Amino acid sequence: MQVEAVATTGIYCRAECSATPLAHNTARYPSSVAAEAAGYRPCLRCRPERRAGSLTGLDVPEPVAAALLRITDGYLDDHDEQALAAHVGYSARHLRRLFELHIGATPSTIARSRRAHFARRLIDETDLPFDTIARAAGLGGPRQLHRAMTSIFRFTPSQLRSKRRRGQRPGIDGGLVLSVPYMAPFDFTTFLAHHAPRAIPGVESVNGIYARTISVCGHPGIAEVADAADGEHLRLRLHLPTYDSIIDDVHRARALLGTDADPDRPAVLNDDPVIGPLMQAAPGLRVPRAWDRFETVIRIVAGQQVSVAAASTLCGRVAQRFGTPLNAVNETAAGTARHRASRPPHQTSLGTGLTHLFPSAAALADAGARGLEGLGFTQSRIYTIIGIARAVSCGELELEATGSLDDTMTQLCEFEGIGPWSAHLIAMRVFGHDDAFPASDLGLRRAVEHLTGQPCSTRELQARAESWRPYRSWAAQHLWHAAAVSTDVSTRKRGNP
Repeated sequence: MQVEAVATTGIYCRAECSATPLAHNTARYPSSVAAEAAGYRPCLRCRPERRAGSLTGLDVPEPVAAALLRITDGYLDDHDEQALAAHVGYSARHLRRLFELHIGATPSTIARSRRAHFARRLIDETDLPFDTIARAAGLGGPRQLHRAMTSIFRFTPSQLRSKRRRGQRPGIDGGLVLSVPYMAPFDFTTFLAHHAPRAIPGVESVNGIYARTISVCGHPGIAEVADAADGEHLRLRLHLPTYDSIIDDVHRARALLGTDADPDRPAVLNDDPVIGPLMQAAPGLRVPRAWDRFETVIRIVAGQQVSVAAASTLCGRVAQRFGTPLNAVNETAAGTARHRASRPPHQTSLGTGLTHLFPSAAALADAGARGLEGLGFTQSRIYTIIGIARAVSCGELELEATGSLDDTMTQLCEFEGIGPWSAHLIAMRVFGHDDAFPASDLGLRRAVEHLTGQPCSTRELQARAESWRPYRSWAAQHLWHAAAVSTDVSTRKRGNP
């Protein structure tokens, strides 16, 4: 997202800001972080730093894009630039040079900006003490928070909190409530409809909102995502005994929902006779990714050759047997129940079936093949799940890796029980590849057959999808959505609710 910086004021703004500086005093920067690295602070009127997708869709080399993805995942919270550079195959000096050339800021500057902007959001949207905010944003303590705010925003934390606009003050309603901006248009209802049959019982719930169990710094909790109904934000509500490092869970929510994905990027598909009309009918659709990468891999493996409902049931059994119970968070939630009495039942998921955290890779690896017996998996599926769990727990398979689609497919297909269908879905949902496409998926083939009126084999679908590159994942999501809509319409025509 480009921003405009004004030399005479030292402020940068959105392009559509109502301020009207003289053209010769302005300069354009590719992102807010680049403007901040050049010494500008964000405008208090248009708040350019709060827009979604500020570092997405940039035309940068693949290693830079890979490093950016790791930074947004919080990699530099625990590692230095040298480790990041080694991860993408460069020296630290060369990676900094590339970042300054293509983005206008070093990797460390981007990481600091990420933490500072999240802290600013907590200052604006909550009444949390400043030391709590500092820990939540990964800034260490109040002194580091003060330094970050004065460096980027030119105001102290106390001054920023005093500048909250009227109506921004948070309500006391149970849980910590944060706004999550998205790139409009965004269709939250479509996301819910897609995810409802795929929700893992005990771990996830879809009932007008999306809710799930989470773990923050070893503490179990619950996250709820709802539509803010303002055309710009979703509402994230966190129920946790501690808010330390919640910056990472806010990022996971954004990743799952695709809030930072630019809906205009796959515009090349608009002229396609099959996908074009689907995009026009659902312009706010996104490709859902993953909140918990390992959980999503197991959900995909469990879905091999069974129905969507059966796969969800199987994963629910895994969570029930090996997951951590949520007794602690239920006790915490009870303390806030009196603040929720005025809320309609559909706006909360506490007490409606969220019971366990999904087990970690290490927990499933320790369980072994015998531990999964009796849950309904075939023996071959058990071996695949345990093999993946062991590979992830020992670091053989990094689910945060950012290689090319071909490299990802090659690595995944080396595991016993992982074929092209599973590998493409994992590449799409877990690794975030926009061009993954499981051509053998029965739902995709049936959707194309319904839209074209012609039979469609896997080979024919693969050939047709060549024209959908490099956004075949978006095309697949639109096909799945179209199939779900047509099924729903057929059901209603038959008189079924």
